[in-house]
Amino acid sequence: MKAFKLENEPKIESGFKTPEYYFENFSEKLMHQLPEKQPKVISLFQKNKKVFMLVAAVLILALLIPVFYTSTATANSNEIDTTTLENYLSYQSNINQFDLIYDLGPDEIDNIKTTVALQDITIEDLLAGNANLENLIVE
Repeated sequence: MKAFKLENEPKIESGFKTPEYYFENFSEKLMHQLPEKQPKVISLFQKNKKVFMLVAAVLILALLIPVFYTSTATANSNEIDTTTLENYLSYQSNINQFDLIYDLGPDEIDNIKTTVALQDITIEDLLAGNANLENLIVE
């Protein structure tokens, strides 16, 4: 085999060369190419501030209208009329009279008592005409 003589043979030069003083002058050239004043940055919020405020106001109103409407509706429905209460107690409730009296206090029982002006003749007619008089007395 032949011995390689790389140092003696002519070398192929590449076609790329850096210009003289390229790296020394690079920063100066770059600074000259940059614009001297930076453009003013306008944020998206500042540009459309009125639109954002309008949207926020509409959203707040849209959320608060149902709240105020339901609060006034419940304020009016807090009072239950007596017919509704009587219908509920007679048809829906499983409470008998003893449970009701047991749960009521003495002041509440006094409020329930009503005075009815009946004549003696009316009471006698009612007792004479009622066949279940003994059951009423036992209860």
